[in-house]
Amino acid sequence: MTGSAQDARRALGATLRGLRRDAGLSGRQLAILAGWHESVVSKIETGDRSPTEAHLRAYCVHTGNQAQLPDLIATLRNVQAAYLEWRRVLGTGTKRRQHQVAKLAEESQLMRIFQPTIIPGILQTAEYAAEVLRRYIDFYRVPDDLDEGVAKRIERQQLLYRGTRRFHILVTEQALHTGVGGDAVMTGQLDRLLAVIGLPRVLLGVVPAKAELPMQVTNFVMFDQRMVLVEAVTAELSVTQPREVALYSRLFAELSGLAVTGDAARALIVKALEARENRDPRDLSGREGDHEQHQGQDRR
Repeated sequence: MTGSAQDARRALGATLRGLRRDAGLSGRQLAILAGWHESVVSKIETGDRSPTEAHLRAYCVHTGNQAQLPDLIATLRNVQAAYLEWRRVLGTGTKRRQHQVAKLAEESQLMRIFQPTIIPGILQTAEYAAEVLRRYIDFYRVPDDLDEGVAKRIERQQLLYRGTRRFHILVTEQALHTGVGGDAVMTGQLDRLLAVIGLPRVLLGVVPAKAELPMQVTNFVMFDQRMVLVEAVTAELSVTQPREVALYSRLFAELSGLAVTGDAARALIVKALEARENRDPRDLSGREGDHEQHQGQDRR
């Protein structure tokens, strides 16, 4: 666990430590009363282990703070929501996840998206989306609802055409070349990007391959100034603390300053298209390479 979720867990542990000390109990005494191994108290209070609701009840009972239990449980649930393992997020398949993100988008006036390795879900063709979601179904071994997941992802793209919300989307030049599904799929996807450049509510920027990035960055999505979703291999992190959201906002602004838009972005997309169209048909490396797993693919 990283970032605000880890900080929140440590803060919860510090609160529990305060309750124990105010009650005049040592860690060993509390462990005996609760029937735990002594190390459990230490790990919970330092944030090395996440408490359960049963742990919180024991703390409150044995320190005489039952009135604080509802607030402590609410805090714990917020910590758990901030860091969700993909096996839980995708536990029922991909369709539900698409619906959750669509709801967040509908409630936002400005979405800022950065994707360094592939094309973001909001701009994917059905064929491209099917290749991406299939990899996640296979990799995370979640229920196979590929058709439903793709349909929901494509349905979400209607947000690009209605309402007053705006989309500022940044991809790297690498994302234009990362193989997903072979040349036919990639050609269709790149054609789609050329069409997107003309949409009135969408600003599409491409960060050139030669640009010097401010740091190593994974993909993230910002919903106004209230939340950032960040993807890791094992889990998704929800960032909501204002100071952290502000940092992501600053990072996005720096990346945007490196990106090209309009005709310059169109030229990079056309270059990627021509590279696909001009390849020697005897070169099978493209299709084989398209089956590799790529870090930072968009589950959204």
